[in-house]
Amino acid sequence: MFLGQYQHNVDSKGRLTIPVRYRDMLADGAYVTQGFEGNLMVMTVSAFGMITKRVKQMSITDPKARLLRRLFYSNGERVDVDKAGRILIPQFLRNTAGLNGEAVVVGVGDYFEIWSPEAWADQATILEDADSNAERFIAFDITSEIP
Repeated sequence: MFLGQYQHNVDSKGRLTIPVRYRDMLADGAYVTQGFEGNLMVMTVSAFGMITKRVKQMSITDPKARLLRRLFYSNGERVDVDKAGRILIPQFLRNTAGLNGEAVVVGVGDYFEIWSPEAWADQATILEDADSNAERFIAFDITSEIP
């Protein structure tokens, strides 16, 4: 499971150091694609495969399904972790996420996200609002007990 927040540099070639705790989970490689809030999402091969399976079940006659396919696949790239523990983020994805030298790597369970420090600061401000979070997430029925 991908947890925590880490700040790393993106070098001039577009390589981002992956947190040590994440590297074993990416031993088979990963997929990086555009996220939904101006960020990037990085998924294991198996997680990407599960999402691909779900997306394939969507009708190509549905305009929203076609948009999702375009977003997800045209902005995606297969990546591998090099011997130094880095992935190469293509320029078009660095542009999409506004990555210019620094990045915040954020674990979100089955995948992790890559944010520019500025965009993550905005997101963190939203997440720090306890009253709004209680109201925002009440419908999710979060419990620690398995039914």
